[in-house]
Order: sequence, then C-alpha cells, then structure tokens
Amino acid sequence: MANWLEHSVQVEVDAPIELVWQLWSDLEQMPRWMKWIDSVKVLEDDPELSRWKLASGSLEFTWLSRITKLISQQIIQWESVDGLPNRGAVRFYDRQGKSIVRLTIAYNVPGWLGLLMDNLFLGRVVESTIQADLERFREYINKLQAP
Repeated sequence: MANWLEHSVQVEVDAPIELVWQLWSDLEQMPRWMKWIDSVKVLEDDPELSRWKLASGSLEFTWLSRITKLISQQIIQWESVDGLPNRGAVRFYDRQGKSIVRLTIAYNVPGWLGLLMDNLFLGRVVESTIQADLERFREYINKLQAP
C-alpha cells in the first residue's frame, strides 16, 4: 500500500527570476544548497533523466528522475522512474527584481521506514529540512550577487 507524504515550502529571494532559474535548472548544482542531496548527475544521452543520491547519516537512497514538465522561468516538474519513489515541482514567480521559489515534493515512504519512524515525525523533519534548503539557496544566491 502506497504511503505518500507531500510537502510544500517557499522562499522569497532578492534576485531576478533569470538568475534564480539559471541556478535551479542546472540540476547538478542542487547539492550546493540541498542538505540531504549528495549528488545529481544528468545523463548525457538523455538530459531529461538524472541520477540522484540522497544521504543522511546511515540512510542512503538513489533514484533516477525524469523531468515531466519544463517551462522556462516557471516550473520544473519531475517524477522518479526507479529507486526511491518521489515526484514534485519547483515553481518560480517573478516579483520584479525578486523571485519566489515554491518547492513541492511527494515521496512514498518505504514500509520498513514507516515502521521505524512515525510518519508525522518524518514529515516534520523533511519539511523543516527542505525549508532550510530554500533558506540556504537564498543565502547562496545572495553571496553570488554580493559586490
């Protein structure tokens, strides 16, 4: 039985949408601000596919992800095609020199992990982690723009 959890977080970034989009659309840059993402490798023979590795303490998951929707400066939507079941989207909103980044992720909690941890606890940990990831992104982009 599928046990999907979904979380949405957002942050306002003091940067133009073009720069925000440039950074997020380069998937291999994600580990710079996403704490649990150890690596992302876009497949050379099919750039819509990317191999992801998540590592936190003794937990490690990998998956192959396919981009299902891509609209420049608006949305990157994905779903896993093998490995850890997950899907989601990152949406971008232009606010005249500022940008809003809204990240929604959904994942299927493996049965053994669900038995190990209460899903409400796991959900709070994941949501606070991805919110912190967006805060790190804001700091990262601020440093890039610093004179």
